[in-house]
Amino acid sequence: MNSFEIIKYIADAQRKTPCKIWVAGNLSNCDFRNYNYYGNDKFGTLFCELKEWQVLKETYKDEIKKFNIEIDRRNSAIPLADYSKYNARIEPGVSIRDLVEIGDNCVIMMGAVINIGAVIGVKTMIDMNVVIGGRAKIGDNCHIGAGSVLAGVIEPPSAEPVIVEDNVVIGANAVLLEGIRVGKGAVVAAGAVVVNNVEPNTIVAGVPAKPIKKVDDKTKNKIQLIDELRRL
Repeated sequence: MNSFEIIKYIADAQRKTPCKIWVAGNLSNCDFRNYNYYGNDKFGTLFCELKEWQVLKETYKDEIKKFNIEIDRRNSAIPLADYSKYNARIEPGVSIRDLVEIGDNCVIMMGAVINIGAVIGVKTMIDMNVVIGGRAKIGDNCHIGAGSVLAGVIEPPSAEPVIVEDNVVIGANAVLLEGIRVGKGAVVAAGAVVVNNVEPNTIVAGVPAKPIKKVDDKTKNKIQLIDELRRL
């Protein structure tokens, strides 16, 4: 999707504030038939929108004696993705927004955040606490190191997203600014801040990142990716 399509999707989306409420009281007099309610006449768990709960709470204020409410978002326009559609390894604590493409046999580690419109190729590992911005594109068989940030752009719509080509290794805590392209087989050193495009098969390091050498056989041995980690 291009930025204008994503902007329209977000703008037109219904804002939602879903709630999980534990309720107790004389609930036989409460009509929860139009909501997701699991329980009995004395206590149970109710799932509904905040506005719906506010109406129910007022309507049945004499029957509901106790409640506890849990809200994890407010007026949210973009739902989380349905993880069941991905043929990938996705660990707990990951946050993937809707309209994200993830290739087969990818690995998404704990704490990673992947924003709307991002595309990730096959057999790519997104390590712990990585942030992949909106519309960022990552190729096949890459490794994005822990804590790295790949800038994404939804607005302004004219801005270009980050593009990482195939077989790229990005070290921990690296930052790629918007519009950056990292060429095939390149290596970005840990902690580097990439402000210019990276040529294929080139190693860059530093703040700002600068080319230091070409990828050679010794480097390839050091950055070898392990297929066994990508098996499902």
